[in-house]
Amino acid sequence: MGRGAYALARVAVYVRTAGVALWWTGAAAAVVGVAMPGLTGRRIGVLAGAALLVVAAFTAFLVRRRRCGTLLRGATAAGKWVVLHDRAVTVRVWLRANRWWLTAAFLAAVASSAALPAAGGMLLAGIGLGLRAKAVWLGAWERSNEKLLWVRPEWADGRSPARGKVRGWMTTGPLAGDAAPGGARRRPAAAAARERRPRARVTAAAR
Repeated sequence: MGRGAYALARVAVYVRTAGVALWWTGAAAAVVGVAMPGLTGRRIGVLAGAALLVVAAFTAFLVRRRRCGTLLRGATAAGKWVVLHDRAVTVRVWLRANRWWLTAAFLAAVASSAALPAAGGMLLAGIGLGLRAKAVWLGAWERSNEKLLWVRPEWADGRSPARGKVRGWMTTGPLAGDAAPGGARRRPAAAAARERRPRARVTAAAR
């Protein structure tokens, strides 16, 4: 990178990736766990898991909301020379940084089914659902403000874009990068429209 240049990764992609990974990890653990009779029986385990899923979803959605609000209010426009990470790069970095944690969480959820079948997996799925909802919330902010939220990847460190070491978020215009508001893949029509605009990968033209 040239003088003054730095990289940025999408905030919503981090959050959405964590949500999707935890959702599928929890769902897989719940499927395995429901096959185990457990100490309490499947019916009680699934009912307890459903309650845990709802509580976990609300908790994951609310955790660090105040911190996110502070970062939103303090977000500044990205500099002139930036390198925007592709969505696939951010997803890969997050999965690589958290793969062992996800494996441990899956094994712990399956092991907990010896007592409450499927409950541990549904708890993980609930956390994932809450994070997915938070990504949708961030996407709604991005659409209403016609800006996309970015973070320095070295600050997020492959974990959370709202962790304490993150000094602030930055913004670009709605056409920058290859991910839609909320962190999902852009639809082909939106991607085609973006390609007709001046490139925004290393300039602030899309702001």
